[in-house]
Amino acid sequence: METQKKFYLTTPIFYPNAKLHMGHAYTTTVSDCIVRYHRDVLKEKTYFLTGSDENTQKMVDAAVRAGKEPLVFLDEIVGKFSALFRELNISYDQFIRTTDQQQHWPGAQVLWKKLVEAGDIYKKEYEGLYCVGHEAFVTEKDLVDGKCPDHGVEPQFLKEENYFFKLSRYTAEIRRRIETDELQVVPASRKGEILSFLNEGLQDVSFSRPRKSEWPATLGVPVPGDDSQVMYVWCDALSNYITALGYGQENDALYREFWPGMHVIGKDILRFHAAIWPGMLLSAGVPLPKTLLVHGFITSGGKKMSKSLGNVIDPEELLAEYGTDAVRYYLLRHVSPFEDGDITHEAFKDAYNAGLANGLGNLASRIMQLAQTHLEKGTRPEPIALPAGYAEAFDAFEIQRAADFVWDEIQFLDRKITETAPFKVIKTDVEAGKELIFKLTQDLYRVARLLSPFMPETAEKIKTAVIENKKPENLFLRKE
Repeated sequence: METQKKFYLTTPIFYPNAKLHMGHAYTTTVSDCIVRYHRDVLKEKTYFLTGSDENTQKMVDAAVRAGKEPLVFLDEIVGKFSALFRELNISYDQFIRTTDQQQHWPGAQVLWKKLVEAGDIYKKEYEGLYCVGHEAFVTEKDLVDGKCPDHGVEPQFLKEENYFFKLSRYTAEIRRRIETDELQVVPASRKGEILSFLNEGLQDVSFSRPRKSEWPATLGVPVPGDDSQVMYVWCDALSNYITALGYGQENDALYREFWPGMHVIGKDILRFHAAIWPGMLLSAGVPLPKTLLVHGFITSGGKKMSKSLGNVIDPEELLAEYGTDAVRYYLLRHVSPFEDGDITHEAFKDAYNAGLANGLGNLASRIMQLAQTHLEKGTRPEPIALPAGYAEAFDAFEIQRAADFVWDEIQFLDRKITETAPFKVIKTDVEAGKELIFKLTQDLYRVARLLSPFMPETAEKIKTAVIENKKPENLFLRKE
């Protein structure tokens, strides 16, 4: 008996210093689409992780600005995360919080101890520039006009004593793993980018910070053996991908079953995931992840979204106006997983009308109106083999191409209705007409099956309509 295949995917864990934006919506929706393909289409056993990175200075600063206690502020923001993910129909199995002392802290501390045992942790005084936005030390060459190019803010100058990790020791091995695709970095342009960075040689990185007096005692994972220091971003935040599975705890069944897995990340955190994280795992003797899928940024009108430019598009507003599956449709079919993607209200409405109202919605309505009128009962079509092009696109993480394959099928069915004209045939040959309509319902069911990773609610509505032989209620109404 063949063992069921396993698939593990994570999003980054997001900073809960503000509400989530369109970039976060994109990351989680792409991740969910890939997971649904493996779980619902391929019938693999999957585990899907997302969460929040809570032990950060930027979160404390945001809480102070809001006039709230950090942990109260945290709970409110994380609640909004969960609400948005529900609206987007994100089917995660676990939401990890790095303030979770039962699930996260033990594994993070075990991983730290592994690095100590490997001789890769040492203490020294450090001074340098610190970007709160990235929660990372930066160098002058990382800046543009003295400011972080991603956040537009000058970094702080800090001088403090921290523990460091000997990342420099692992440069060559990390490069080898990426070059050979043992750690697959997708797309090729991001692979080239990280290899170029590795060719410069990795530097040791700060792995702890002195505990701040304004931080609650429950914020920040204590460094084993030194309560005056808390783990800084890397050994804390990055370790969530395995601590969530029970790494370092007695009950580590999920870890043994699902690790290693795949990470979906934005291009701004490529170095952290393709350099620091592999270095940590090599030091600790833990298998490296299989794949990093690195996507671009979401812009609006060709420019970075900004309140000052007035081009910020709130995912919650789109969800309220168009619905869950329409937002998923746009993000998955009209935004590349490999490059920056653009979205405007005008482009969204045009895509909605063309692809959904006039496309999928109209097709499903036409076919099921014929079926409801002329067929006595519905049917549950037999399982079909996946089309090669569709499967190849998903295997290459070419989400847009996989979506285009589905819409090619939709257009094919539109042409088939026009060419075979079952509404005319049935007037002269009832049985032949019914056979044509029955085959159209089978084709529609097949489209719904292929559609399920992208638009799960719509796919289920169409499947139900075919089985129950009824016209689906207004799937998508045209927007004027």
